[in-house]
Amino acid sequence: MIVSSTNVRIYDRTYKIINEIASQTGKSKQEILDKAVEEYRRKQFLIEANKAYAALKNNTEKWQEEIKEREEWDVTLEDGLRDGS
Repeated sequence: MIVSSTNVRIYDRTYKIINEIASQTGKSKQEILDKAVEEYRRKQFLIEANKAYAALKNNTEKWQEEIKEREEWDVTLEDGLRDGS
């Protein structure tokens, strides 16, 4: 992984928390920040996906199309396999 050096201003409280976590886990501050940002990114993705599904559900016609498509895909779940296969 390529690592570059960039300065980012953070609150003193955040810096103290990062230091505490680093001391407790033995991980670097960089690792802690990287993981925190990735978890935040994933959380935001799910929030946006949930908003999109809520909007879809509010559109009766589009929601029925979604349900129909799911039902069409449901027949492929077993993909021809039998129990125990």
